[in-house]
Amino acid sequence: MGLTIAEKIIQKHLVSGEMTAGAEIGLKIDQTLTQDATGTMAYLQFEAMGVERVKTELSVAYIDHNTLQAGYENADDHRYIQTVTKKHGIRFSRPGNGICHQVHLERFAVPGKTLIGSDSHTPTAGGIGMLAMGAGGLDVAVAMGGGAYFITMPKCIRVELTGRLRDYVSAKDVILEVLRRLSVKGGVGYVVEYGGEGVKTLSVPQRATITNMGAELGATTSIFPSDEVTRAFLKAEGREGDFVELFPDADANYEKVIKIDLDELQPLAACPHSPDNVKSVKELAGKKIDQICIGSCTNSSMLDMLTVAAMLKGKTVHPDVSLSISPGSKQVYTMLARCGALADMIAAGARILECACGPCIGMGFSPRSAGVSLRTFNRNFLARSGTADAQVFLVSPETAAASAIAGVFTDPTTLGSAPEVRLPERFLVDDNLIELPVAAEAAGSVAVERGPNIKPVPTQTPLVRDLKAELILKVGDDITTDHIMPAGTKVLPYRSNVPKLSEFCFTVCDPTFPERAKAAGGGVIVGGVNYGQGSSREHAALVPQYLGVKAVVAKSFARIHVANLINFGIVPLTFKQAEDYEKFAQGDEMEIRGLADAVRSKTEVTLENVTTGERVTVELTLTERQRGILLAGGALNYAKSGAEE
Repeated sequence: MGLTIAEKIIQKHLVSGEMTAGAEIGLKIDQTLTQDATGTMAYLQFEAMGVERVKTELSVAYIDHNTLQAGYENADDHRYIQTVTKKHGIRFSRPGNGICHQVHLERFAVPGKTLIGSDSHTPTAGGIGMLAMGAGGLDVAVAMGGGAYFITMPKCIRVELTGRLRDYVSAKDVILEVLRRLSVKGGVGYVVEYGGEGVKTLSVPQRATITNMGAELGATTSIFPSDEVTRAFLKAEGREGDFVELFPDADANYEKVIKIDLDELQPLAACPHSPDNVKSVKELAGKKIDQICIGSCTNSSMLDMLTVAAMLKGKTVHPDVSLSISPGSKQVYTMLARCGALADMIAAGARILECACGPCIGMGFSPRSAGVSLRTFNRNFLARSGTADAQVFLVSPETAAASAIAGVFTDPTTLGSAPEVRLPERFLVDDNLIELPVAAEAAGSVAVERGPNIKPVPTQTPLVRDLKAELILKVGDDITTDHIMPAGTKVLPYRSNVPKLSEFCFTVCDPTFPERAKAAGGGVIVGGVNYGQGSSREHAALVPQYLGVKAVVAKSFARIHVANLINFGIVPLTFKQAEDYEKFAQGDEMEIRGLADAVRSKTEVTLENVTTGERVTVELTLTERQRGILLAGGALNYAKSGAEE
């Protein structure tokens, strides 16, 4: 039986385990990336490991999230990252150089290689044929130190594309259609692989939009073939030598196949507050809007920007609409300025933001109270925009531009023929804002600078023998990492200060949670389906661990988050019977006798509600390696003990 694209890359990078679906495998990682919201902690963890020099082929640190410098905290983090990367062999992409995923696609992504990043949208590089996965910062630190990255061997879904996108229908509509069909839980345990004749009609930036938002499916990653379109993109970037042709075997096996005729797609929108709550723009047409944001790692490429500029040229943004545009990289921004497209955007009334994540993570440009905001981003979780009662819709750049002019939700296909947009044959290449590290022999001369907001990595303690604790929080389905550890201007500056950061933990769900958790000395959390979906932010596990959370019991978990829980010594338990979730209430006393013994060797254990006398069976779906990590109290302790060797 032949291999899929993902299986071919996995086979070449396999260092442990067998390529059997559901088995744990360890992969050699070629490249890593971090961004500043997660990077500071990742590098603190890397330092704690005692490794002098990164052992990957390439590691890059990007500054693109915490760029709003309202106090000293973000600037201090940037200087720390700049100095620690210089010392340890990591490239540093300075503030202003662009969003990590856009820049990495342009300058570093290589077909057939492996990449993990401390950002859940790292699969963007799958658009160029790379096996690219989001991971917790600690996993990235381990990979930089030469360790393997462990995942569950995924199954494969093939998305068969035929036809060609019509005018004003875009790659964003493709992935929204996939989300409509599969849901935010439908990709868990899978790699989503795109194929078919329709693939040839999509540029690398379009493919990258699709793989970027594959993260919202809960998938391990998404990937496209590496073909002549890929070669042309790499040639335009001056990197044709990185090209490798990569296709699945003709007899490759897929768990399921989804067929999408690009000719039949129409403009779509994800409605509040989930990327899979998808409707056609036609259904929403005429709805008044207040704000539009174009950009983010999903839709900030040169192709997206030129399309928007062409649609805005000679027009004026509606007086009731505030429009922001964020180019994805310095390369894109400079090329827009040189070709005149930037002037067209400015003349129309767009507010040009820096090349950074910005509004996507609630870092400025929040909507007005109860405002309706159309965004070309990848997530519209409740309160992520910074405005708790905002109604955020996810749309394509084409829908965003059309609606910005009209002042209401507008189906761009009603506008007639689309303006012709062509990408240049050669992109502007200038890596002057990417700093190289010092040579290994000079590393001792580099002083790592730490500001007062940077606190040590919290210590980890071995797993308790018996668990007896209060159920300090009960939540429902699809709890995201934004619920657990919010982003935004008030919170992100404290990502390197866990004691301060803990004041915001779960406050979206319950403003009293941090105080209650401290007063109780920690406890247990109960959740529903897909607990921990969303970003890769390990702080959603690190901070609960700091607050004393010992276990999370849920109906099911998101892939990256369950790995992060284990990395920080929090035991993930799954209800054997989903209806048992109803037998527990916040404030109940919980007990698991022999928890440590169960983690050591069992697949099931009894969870008792001491308050009511109810007893239920919960499952421990753990590998031997994960059992060792939990018993040690977390991955750092485990690594220091030498167990990882």
